[in-house]
Amino acid sequence: MAARLRSMTEGKPSNLIFTFALPLMLGNVFQQLYTVVDTMVVGKYLGVSALAALGAADWLNWMMLGVVQGFTQGFAILMAREFGAEEHARLRDVIGNSAALSAVFSLVLAGVGQGAVRPILLLLQTPGDILPGALLYLRIMFLGVPVVTAYNLLACVLRSLGDGKTPLQAMAVASFTNIALDLLFVMGFQWGIAGAAAATLIAQLVSGLFCLYHIRRLELLRLERANFRLQGRRAFQLMGLGFPMAFQNCIIAIGGMIVQFVVNGAGVLFIAGFTASNKLYGVLEIAATSYGYAMITYVGQNLGARRYRRIRQGVRSALVIALGTSVVIAAVMLLLGRVILSWFISGTPQEVEQTMEIAYFYLAVMSASLPVLYVLHVLRSTVQGMGNTALPMVSGVVEFLMRTAAVLCLPLAVGEIGIFFAEPAAWLGADVVLVLSYVLVSRKVLEEDLGQT
Repeated sequence: MAARLRSMTEGKPSNLIFTFALPLMLGNVFQQLYTVVDTMVVGKYLGVSALAALGAADWLNWMMLGVVQGFTQGFAILMAREFGAEEHARLRDVIGNSAALSAVFSLVLAGVGQGAVRPILLLLQTPGDILPGALLYLRIMFLGVPVVTAYNLLACVLRSLGDGKTPLQAMAVASFTNIALDLLFVMGFQWGIAGAAAATLIAQLVSGLFCLYHIRRLELLRLERANFRLQGRRAFQLMGLGFPMAFQNCIIAIGGMIVQFVVNGAGVLFIAGFTASNKLYGVLEIAATSYGYAMITYVGQNLGARRYRRIRQGVRSALVIALGTSVVIAAVMLLLGRVILSWFISGTPQEVEQTMEIAYFYLAVMSASLPVLYVLHVLRSTVQGMGNTALPMVSGVVEFLMRTAAVLCLPLAVGEIGIFFAEPAAWLGADVVLVLSYVLVSRKVLEEDLGQT
């Protein structure tokens, strides 16, 4: 098992980043596969209204997941730093304290989610015919927040130590579990949207247990009870890293809900078309998020090892790789987008035609803008990996403002299609902040390096 761990402080940065990101991409493919299968089963078997209900639930569900991922990824920054510095005793304390904090937050989030879900769906003016389905789906998903938190924390522990293969295997197992349960619960037991939600949570539980099994076999991570006792300074340090990332994801999701509010006023077919493409959003950014995870680990380990110059080398390599990847994915989506979207859409010929036109236009706009999104992920994760989570949080606020302004103003000028340009506008605004942030933070790190030599 020890062979799975990888130091990223030695070797060619481009090779390290790409080979670390590759299994994460494959893992994300499996994760997106079961998201896509959820959508396919619901859209094809339960119809357009059920698909629209999933769409109405999307951003609220993403907000909860984003808060969970923000905290756990923030905790992972410190894990990677201690691992890079070879401070294994401190590493165990960081992991134990992260687990304790995650347990508390997950219970709080689950309770808040249950209380807030209905008022928020009503505030978003979710159409009455899809409100019950969206509400049921979210209530089940929010009950499973502790399960989702556990998986994300365990996967972050492994990634921070350079192990990208175990999370890949965990996602593969979870994906096949989810697909099988989707077919069983939705089509076999006829549980509808509730079956899709239950299948997703059980799959997350399986992936979390898989990661836990492998972590427990690592001598380096043999935790004792004392490691789980919250230490004031350590807990404050972890919160200082995790909270801004959680807030950043939350504010981005609120912007997405404002978009959903506008979309909800455009009718069920528009919601269904928007949802079909939105489900491919995760596919579009599979590689981007993987490069982001790779950069958090790469930068954190090199920061801990005081290999500051390697950080800049790694950023240059990551940007070249990420931009090349984004062009390839965009080309595939533009060529095969209609075929892929047809897997999600059912109904009368007229409904299918209208929904397809809406969905493909949105997909084409996002695909053409992918390079902007990929730069965002690389630079945001780099700045976070250097221990500054405040500036990326500012980029999240700018992303929120740009998304909100675009979705509220563009439809007034060009009609409903203006909604589709809210995402690219948000990405571009965040990029401007992140480029400036990277220049400022990397200059400070380089000055520290020069001061030591």
